[in-house]
Amino acid sequence: MNYTISEVAKRTNLSIYTIRYYDKEGLLPFLDRRGGTRVFHENDIDWIDLICCLKNTGMPIKEIRTLIKHCTDHNAVLEKGIDILKRHKQNVEQQLKEMQCNLETIEYKIKYLPEMYKKFATENK
Repeated sequence: MNYTISEVAKRTNLSIYTIRYYDKEGLLPFLDRRGGTRVFHENDIDWIDLICCLKNTGMPIKEIRTLIKHCTDHNAVLEKGIDILKRHKQNVEQQLKEMQCNLETIEYKIKYLPEMYKKFATENK
């Protein structure tokens, strides 16, 4: 099935501008272009979903472009693409650990903030 850029924007919750930006940045080299019009297929939407996931988890556009090149180029080296994803996964896991630690600190402060305030108020009379 073929999709227009407007249909893809609705399906992915991205703006048309964002999809055009991704294309301009070389993140959509596999797009079918008919008479200057971008024609999207189901597989293209899967790639856009991956791009969004990687971008939302902090992967730079340059690295996403490299990953896509390794996975879609006619001289594709799939192992290099998989290595990029594995490294990114490790980075995201580390970020999750740090966020979990921060969340625990916040939960602790919520629990003990009244006591901390009382102590502060007493000391600063």
